[in-house]
Amino acid sequence: MAEENKSYHWTDIAAENIIREKGDKESYVVAAGITPSGTVHIGNFREIITVDLVKRALEKKGKKVRFIYSWDDYDVFRKVPKNMPKPEVLQAYLRKPIVDTPDTSGECESYARYNQLPVEQEIKLVGINPEFIYQHRKYRNGDYDTEIKVALEHTEKIKEILNKYREVPLEKEWLPISVFCESCGKDTITKLEWKGEYAVYYECQCGHHEEIQFNQKHIVKLKWRIDWPMRWNYEQVDFEPGGKDHSTVGGSFDTGKQISKMVWNFDAPTYVMYDFISVKGGKGKMSSSSGEVITLGDVLQVYEPEVARYIFAGTRPNKEFNISFDTDLLNIYEDFDKAERIYFGIDTVSDKDAAKYKAAYELSFIGPIPKTIPYQPGIRHLTTLLQIYNFDVDKVIDYFEKELKNEHDKQRLRNRAECATNWINKFAPEDFRFKVQEKPQVTLSKEEKVVLHSVAEKLLERDWTDTELHEEMYILCKNNDFPTKDFFRIAYNVLINKDKGPRLASFILEIGKDKVANLFKQV
Repeated sequence: MAEENKSYHWTDIAAENIIREKGDKESYVVAAGITPSGTVHIGNFREIITVDLVKRALEKKGKKVRFIYSWDDYDVFRKVPKNMPKPEVLQAYLRKPIVDTPDTSGECESYARYNQLPVEQEIKLVGINPEFIYQHRKYRNGDYDTEIKVALEHTEKIKEILNKYREVPLEKEWLPISVFCESCGKDTITKLEWKGEYAVYYECQCGHHEEIQFNQKHIVKLKWRIDWPMRWNYEQVDFEPGGKDHSTVGGSFDTGKQISKMVWNFDAPTYVMYDFISVKGGKGKMSSSSGEVITLGDVLQVYEPEVARYIFAGTRPNKEFNISFDTDLLNIYEDFDKAERIYFGIDTVSDKDAAKYKAAYELSFIGPIPKTIPYQPGIRHLTTLLQIYNFDVDKVIDYFEKELKNEHDKQRLRNRAECATNWINKFAPEDFRFKVQEKPQVTLSKEEKVVLHSVAEKLLERDWTDTELHEEMYILCKNNDFPTKDFFRIAYNVLINKDKGPRLASFILEIGKDKVANLFKQV
């Protein structure tokens, strides 16, 4: 029973599975990759961070880990996404390699690089630093020539594996390769023959035909379902996750596993399936080819890097979830802060929950974890202060000055304040936003003015705590025979021109009792 209750984080289980399946080695290779066919979205990022989190779990066990990330930029350009400039120019490059397609924005040397660069920059911000492999270079350098020949020699075995899951069997002439025509650069091949060894004959739709030695003219590549297992063997990959769409019976991982063993006698990597991500109240399931996407950069506009990591570290990869841009964002920040307090022993929960929170916190933190708990600026309090100070982040930092122990605390506060600013301005619901008035914008009755003037006088009498002020306002309402509900409404109307707002007593003290007294006296 005790063993059953023992709590493991999902990354620890994945690390143990890798060691059990691949042997207890000194070092391991973990891998991820994607075709840069369009904007790389937050759903694609799930694969990257899944690998990074498992890498950390292996390192925690004293292992060396090589993390490789493949850009499949030698894949064919199949579809022009809606969010790309000059789509008519891109249309002319369909069926050519992505790496040979131009960047119509004019910012990068190729369409592939335009999609790669933001990812390479953004993942550094969340503490991820893989070794990037650009597949067009590997193919064009001839690194895979022998592997292509091996695959061709096993064509019939590969067909047999793939046909098990096809309703219509592959045609007799099918080969595990595609060719980019020497003349037009496209893969629009109408006839393809393997002549043995490195010799391939092809005819293209454009009319060009030739026989080539593909170890001399590097225009041949393996098809996706063969390319993936080939690279497992080539890089000796121990762990690689895959999306839900790759994880079905007869899907690319299932056939890849069989091809890997049959053709290269290599056992497929330990595998974890990850599910899709949606945007809460947003675009639903994302697609790079459609251009309807949210990127890691978008997420980092409103989530500080460690909280962004925490969202993934705290969720099993096989669970579908939403990235929240609505008020749930506040709960996510608060849950991260709770995990931090549990890690430092300030909050206590059950042993099982503590183990889960501590592991998620360790995996979220970027850099060495400090010996004492960092300062936690409450996200809800920040959203109030930022609006009181008209989004002057420096003034907000000054407000917390006595609480900040070191540079890390200051940087966290600045990051969180900037994220909160972005969230309020771009995503917060209207009833969450406010602006403290310079002059009251409302017309009040004589009775309403009397009660506000009374509060103004009380405010100036002494320094108040929010609890004391809260009680005093109730007493004043009672003494003036004024309904408290109506008092709160008119107070918010005068202060922010709305019927509701943050908790009134603490709100008044944060605005400043002198400024509030002045506003109340003006009515």
